[in-house]
Order: sequence, then structure tokens, then C-alpha cells
Amino acid sequence: MELRQLTISQLHEGLLKKDFSAKEICQDFLRRIEKDDKKIKSFLTLTPELALSQAKEVDKKISREEKISLLAGIPLAVKDNILVKESRCTAGSKILESYIAPYDATVIEKLKLTDAVILGKTNLDEFAMGASTENSAFFPTRNPYDLERVSGGSSGGSAAAVAAGLAVVALGSDTGGSIRQPASFCGVVGLKPTYGAVSRYGLIAMASSLDQIGPLAKNVKDARIVFEAIRGKDPADSTSVEPKTSIFNFQISKLKVGVPKEYFIEGMDKEVEKIIREAIEKFKKSGAIIKEISLPHAEYAVPCYYIITPAEISANLARFDGIKYGFSQKKAKNLLDVYLETRGEGFGDEVRRRIMIGTFVLSADYYDSYYSRAQKIRTLIKKDFENAFKEVDVILTPTAPTPAFKIGEKADDPLSMYLCDIFTVSANLAGLPAISLPAGRIGNLPVGLQIIGKPFEEELILKTAEFFESISEF
Repeated sequence: MELRQLTISQLHEGLLKKDFSAKEICQDFLRRIEKDDKKIKSFLTLTPELALSQAKEVDKKISREEKISLLAGIPLAVKDNILVKESRCTAGSKILESYIAPYDATVIEKLKLTDAVILGKTNLDEFAMGASTENSAFFPTRNPYDLERVSGGSSGGSAAAVAAGLAVVALGSDTGGSIRQPASFCGVVGLKPTYGAVSRYGLIAMASSLDQIGPLAKNVKDARIVFEAIRGKDPADSTSVEPKTSIFNFQISKLKVGVPKEYFIEGMDKEVEKIIREAIEKFKKSGAIIKEISLPHAEYAVPCYYIITPAEISANLARFDGIKYGFSQKKAKNLLDVYLETRGEGFGDEVRRRIMIGTFVLSADYYDSYYSRAQKIRTLIKKDFENAFKEVDVILTPTAPTPAFKIGEKADDPLSMYLCDIFTVSANLAGLPAISLPAGRIGNLPVGLQIIGKPFEEELILKTAEFFESISEF
């Protein structure tokens, strides 16, 4: 078996047995990236010097017979809106094309403590705004299953890197589905933790009340290992918390599974619906209690999301003005022109579109009509989930309404692109944990199943996902 096919546990076991060294693993992945990523384009920046130095440290520890963590020597990719000290961090934008991160994000500090090996930074939609990675200022990332199709977004580079065997695991960020949707399109596992379960310090902000960092991996166990390494309260992020540890015995015969009737909608690909209904049937045959539930405000989730998110974007991206860091238009005649020309040239179409929408909905005349009402809808969406979870333990839905679409197919239709998030945005609005894992294929194209849980009950959705993984073959 090739190294790229091995899981974290298998690589760890091989390192301990000295079947191969951490340096050999690292070199193998770097060679593979050099060879295969010319077609896929999942990476924006490689960090071979950092990776090899980290791998050598792991080999030294093994030679000294020191105990090493499960992640020691494991090749990892990092979405390029998460800071890695002294490495380029572009957020997929021309405005930060030459920006070098001055410090590590908290998740990177934690992963460095485990001796994970950072291979490089992966492509994304500019400032994480998009569902296809076509909004990257540099190039689109292609789907390893079909190079004519998108990898999903905004964490498309991370999902494609794992799917193509160019990294064992990867970090992504999820604001409205940006880990789960590309995981579905690329046939990997993607976990969006509860809001606050993982520190956002060192993540370039898109929408601060929705953003969350999480892992993409080959299987559920690998996603769990990375999540356990990066979770926890961080003094540098006041929204992070130390979650209570849930202790329970997982029994499929006692698991109450909710299926929201509002999620099986007109316009969803019929083959996707068939695969998800078959997945639900597998749970039923295994003894799980299946219950139809209602999330009555689900239909308002996308419009609510696309008012709140642009509002936060317009505030968060105000810092990119050509003054302190990043691209600056030097030929401008006065200060106002510096602002206008820097942002006009540095930001792409989608970023400018969302900034304008956000500025509009926050303006004095429209604040109550749009932003204030959207926040009320958000509260109702959260209450819908609270009511549902009084009756069920987890909720099963499709991750995306279609499999991966062709590059360019939705590029000129922003509304069609926004609807790619129709099944994922609610979990972000409510701050809930959710995971996507492969449920089947349409031809060669993967389809993902989404499992949503109660706040800070990642353990239950992970165990549920592991159970489904154990009974599924495709």
C-alpha cells in the first residue's frame, strides 16, 4: 500500500515499527504534490523547508525512543486563511498576495505541539466567499474525481488535497458550509465543530459570528484525532469555550434520528435524494429510531445568512485599505483614492459584491428592514433546532443538493451558487456541530451525508458517523 493511502493510525504504527521515517513520508508527499497538483491545483504555497525540519524532529524523537503523539510526522495541509508563522497567507486574494504571517494561529500552535508536518497552504475562494473555489484570485481548484468539475468551496483546496492523497488531513474553515460542502463534492469527511469549540485566533475573519475552523480527513477517526488536537478554550479568542465532556455509551438501537421534511425539496438532484434516503434506511434497518421532524424556518436560512454574513464582511474587510498591510495602490493622488483604488483592484467581484450588500443592509435607512429582521430569523432558526433536539439525538440531511458541478457552470449566477449552501448554513446560524461524510456516488461523483448534533456534542455525531462508515461500502 502506498503511503498516501494510509490513515493517521497506520502511519503512526509504521513510524513506531520503523517501516519508514517521518522524513520519507514527508518527501513522498512533497514529490506527489509536485507531480499531481499541476492538474488539481489544491495548493497555493508549499512549505517544504518547514515540513522537512518538522519531520526530522520527529525522527530524532523516535531514535531517542521518546513517546510521540498520533499526529507526529503526519503530513497536513492548511487552508490559506489560517496563519502559519513566516509563511505566505493570501486568503485567496490579490490584496494579500505578498502577506507573510507574523504569528501562528492557535490551531497551528496546537498542531505544532503534536509534531504534525505542515506541507503548505491550500487554495480557497477569496476570503472564503464562495462554494466552488472559482472565486480564488489565483486559479480554481479541480475535483480529483473529475478535473472538469469544481472541488467545492470555500475549503476546496483542502478537500481536494485530502481526496487526491496530497495530504493525510487538512484544516478548513466553515462559515456556511465551507468544510462540509467541499467534503461532499470530494468524497472526504469534513467536520464543522460547534461555534466556540475551536479558537478562531489567527483565522482571517469573514463573518465572526459564524466562522469555525475544522478538519477534513479520509475517514471519521482521522477527523476526530485532528479535532481533539485543536479544540478547547483560548484566552486569545473570547468566543471560545472549554466544552463539557459528554460521557455516554453509543447504542444504535437507542439513537433517535431526526429527518427534517423541509430538507427534501424541489430542485434537489433525484439521485442525491435517493442516496440520502438509502442512508437513512440503513440506520433504520440497524435499529435506529427514525422520526420525521420539522424545521419550519429552514426556508429562510439562505436569505438570512446572506444578510448577516455580508454585514459582518463589510466590517471585517474594512481593515484591508492599503495602509497597514497588503496590496496598496501607490499611484493614487490622495488618501481617498488610496482606499478606493486599492480595494477596487485588490478585491475580486464576489468580495466587492458582498461588501456592498453588507454596507447597504447596515445603513441607517435599512438596518431595521434587513439586518435586524435577519437576526430575529436567526433566533427562530436556532429555536427550531432546540425544539427538534428535544425529540431526537441527531439530525440527518443531505450535505449539498447536487454532486460537484462543472467549472464555469454557475460562475455567472451568484444566486444559483448561493443555493449550494441551502442544507449547511442553518448549522452555522445556530452554532451547531455538523459533519459530512461519503454516502454514495452518482457515477464517479461523491455524495455526502450530513449529521447535525446538539451544541458541543461532537462526540455523538462522530460516533454516529463512524457507525455509518462501518456499515457502508461504495
